Order: sequence, then structure tokens, then C-alpha cells
Amino acid sequence: MTPLAWRTAKDCNMGECVEVAAAPGGVAVRDSKDPNGPVLSFDLREFAVFAAGVKAGDFDDLLETL
Repeated sequence: MTPLAWRTAKDCNMGECVEVAAAPGGVAVRDSKDPNGPVLSFDLREFAVFAAGVKAGDFDDLLETL
């Protein structure tokens, strides 16, 4: 299997970011602090819905509780 090309957002702060990579059939997501840890896989539709929710602020309340 070809290694994934991981990337973070332009405004990633001090390496504490979510990393994404194009993967066969969709998108892979991992925590930049734990590059050898678990990887979540989403098909393209699932990831598009999630990304739209992030952009719309749907998870802002959740982040305030962390």
C-alpha cells in the first residue's frame, strides 16, 4: 500500500491538529499528536457532510466543553 500524504490546515497551531489524507475510496483522518495512532476512514460523502458542519459551526458548542 502506498503511504498516505498527510496534511493539516494552514492555521495549524503547534502541531495539535487533525491531519487528513486522500485514501482509496475516501478520506483518512488522524490526530497529528499521535501519527502512529488510530486512523478514521470516511467515504467522500461522509467527509463532505462533516467538513460542511465544521465550516457552519455545528460543533462549536462541543469544542467549548473540551
